[in-house]
Amino acid sequence: MLEIEEIFKTADMHPFAVGYVRVVDRINYYIGRVMMYGVFAIVGILLWSTISKALFVVPAFWTLEVAQFALAAYYIMGGPYSIQLGANVRMDLFYGNWSLRKRAWFDSFTILLLILYLGVLLYGGIESTSYSLEYGERNPSLWRPYIWPVKAMMCFGFFLMLLQAISELIKDIARLRGATA
Repeated sequence: MLEIEEIFKTADMHPFAVGYVRVVDRINYYIGRVMMYGVFAIVGILLWSTISKALFVVPAFWTLEVAQFALAAYYIMGGPYSIQLGANVRMDLFYGNWSLRKRAWFDSFTILLLILYLGVLLYGGIESTSYSLEYGERNPSLWRPYIWPVKAMMCFGFFLMLLQAISELIKDIARLRGATA
């Protein structure tokens, strides 16, 4: 995990900004590390599906939906950690040759667009989750699970991504103000 003090060493940033980055990065780091192992849960669920069909000749109808829900959690909850590590996809044709300051300007602009996008996703997710709770929305399948837990988890993931995007914006501002790392 990045040492926040190194990033803000020469930038003269407000203590609230440093504390915010420290807390958000730590939370998303630990959630991301836990979610890394979520792929094993998904494999276990799909393995059980295969075993139940082969050995018991009774397909477990719930397994594919639970695997889909687990994959959604894996993807959405791992997103903030991916942002934190800079593991997101970017066109490195020009970016890799830019100075740290020019990258910070570019990242600041794009992170603002990401914050706007995540705000819209979060707003729509909250509306959709409240609808699911109000009307008891269920998946139209044989198992018919409630949908609201998945939607609530997605809202939480969008919220964490939004917090991480703001953290990255603060780091970019620190780089623009002269941070060395």
